[in-house]
Amino acid sequence: MASSSQAALSLFLLLVAASSSSSPAAVLAAGDDDADAGNNQHGLLTHIHLYVHEKFAGPNATAAVGMVASPLGPNATFGSMGVVDDELRDGPDRVSSGLMGRFQGFIVGVDLHPGSGYITSVTLVFAAGEYAGSTVSIQGPLLSFTAPIERAVVGGTGKFRLAQGYSVTRSLGNPTPETVVYEVDLFVLMMHRGQY
Repeated sequence: MASSSQAALSLFLLLVAASSSSSPAAVLAAGDDDADAGNNQHGLLTHIHLYVHEKFAGPNATAAVGMVASPLGPNATFGSMGVVDDELRDGPDRVSSGLMGRFQGFIVGVDLHPGSGYITSVTLVFAAGEYAGSTVSIQGPLLSFTAPIERAVVGGTGKFRLAQGYSVTRSLGNPTPETVVYEVDLFVLMMHRGQY
């Protein structure tokens, strides 16, 4: 007959083993037997791959940076503000890709010291394709203009109601002197249709 301390230790080890097998990653990867790999009790993990086409100079510019200057002087970014209303497309080439919607948002300088500390808030407004009529809102820091930018998906509307997740944005370069193209990967946990 096992002692009570051995039984308690066995129960403890069993609980540890059970809790480690149901980590958040395991819960997200697990789904119903008849469901897709990304489909589970919490929703459907969806990867959406898009391209942002921005024109920052010249006629019909889609970005206006420095609309509000920093109160700390011309070399400071703190308090400066800009806005974007960029094209959201399904490919990196503007001519051959389809327009999916708009990438609309603002950027505010929040670093008291000279540098590139910014906060961004962006809404992806879908006007075509599977997500037409829906939006996804992302926000987070912009610490560098050259490194990938990771931001949180904080919600959405339509098919993205109660969405959460993250986005990674990378600069692909400048097709012309006044334009830039960004690649955006959205990883969105979407609620089951009709659940809410």
